[in-house]
Amino acid sequence: MIKNFTNNSKKVVVAMSGGVDSSVAAALLKEQGHDVIGVTMGLSCSSKSSDRGCCSFSAAADAKKVADSLGFPHYTLNFKDEFRHYVIDNFIEEYKNGRTPNPCIRCNQFIKFDLLMKKAKELGADYVATGHYARRRREILNPKSEILNNHQNSNYKLLKGKDSKKDQSYVLYTMNQEALAHTLFPLGDLTKQEVRKIARELELPVAEKEESQEICFVEEDDYGRFIREAIPKTVKPGDIVDKAGKVVGRHEGIAFYTIGQRKGVGAHQGNPKYVVAIDRGNNQIVIGDQEDLLAKELLAEQVSFISEKLPTGHLEVAAKIRYNAAEAKAVVYLEHGAKNTEHRARVVFEKPQKAITPGQSAVFYKGDEVVGGGIIN
Repeated sequence: MIKNFTNNSKKVVVAMSGGVDSSVAAALLKEQGHDVIGVTMGLSCSSKSSDRGCCSFSAAADAKKVADSLGFPHYTLNFKDEFRHYVIDNFIEEYKNGRTPNPCIRCNQFIKFDLLMKKAKELGADYVATGHYARRRREILNPKSEILNNHQNSNYKLLKGKDSKKDQSYVLYTMNQEALAHTLFPLGDLTKQEVRKIARELELPVAEKEESQEICFVEEDDYGRFIREAIPKTVKPGDIVDKAGKVVGRHEGIAFYTIGQRKGVGAHQGNPKYVVAIDRGNNQIVIGDQEDLLAKELLAEQVSFISEKLPTGHLEVAAKIRYNAAEAKAVVYLEHGAKNTEHRARVVFEKPQKAITPGQSAVFYKGDEVVGGGIIN
């Protein structure tokens, strides 16, 4: 049931959401003999938020129950200001601009594997561990080196989780070598069913707890209400137009629409219509037929690679354009920027893809390995 991730005991800070996955991750590390510290991050869940939210009061309480039952310390850290700055403000700005962001990616990038990582080092920890269904693989660059365990003599790769239905490598593509060198994914080689079984065998108090699919700071998963409350002055009604520019209806605000959306646009000329473009400048929603959603290429910004080594030519990959999308064969043509955050890429698919959505991420794979990715522009 338990696999060794390190050769000897290490101090590990485990990010605990109060759910079954992070709880089992902590339990496995504890049973392996590691010095475990449980940490729940206070992000932005209010007292009204769902009890299933990953940063709600009940989530922190559940995490502490697990820590107490397994015999290791648990702390709640306040990252609310940082979370608002890096995640919520970006989420609002993206929707205001007619884009559809994935806040989990930014949370992992700026909160878990940056701020929490720094906090873990302050606590003297060797690793941060999470309940993500993903794997990391370490390759020794120079087998003849006398310091085999030196991270500078290593190349780390991010791999998909064993459970294809739960694989979460997509939301981790922004990780770099430093982050991977100090991260453990104890659930990477397990399926969800196996994790549940372990939780029951260990009689963890969250063994039967349902998992939440909601974004932690959006109450009741009501995006519309969240946007209305967050940016009421910028949510303005406007025209719904067809591809020829003819006005066919009205919308309540471009922030309430995303590419490929059918709900809220009605049927025109006897056929169902879809959002095919969002014109922020004219405050218009453009609708069309299903075939109008197909596109063979995209432009990605803020492109990064796990290896931190930029390809010199084109790169053949399998790319995903959203978390639940199927991988599709594509060629990546990188445009080098002056800074690491300014690299762009043109991604050309072998077959047209449906509803490529600005704000989402295009993530590049080679087999089970995550190569990198960027935000669709």
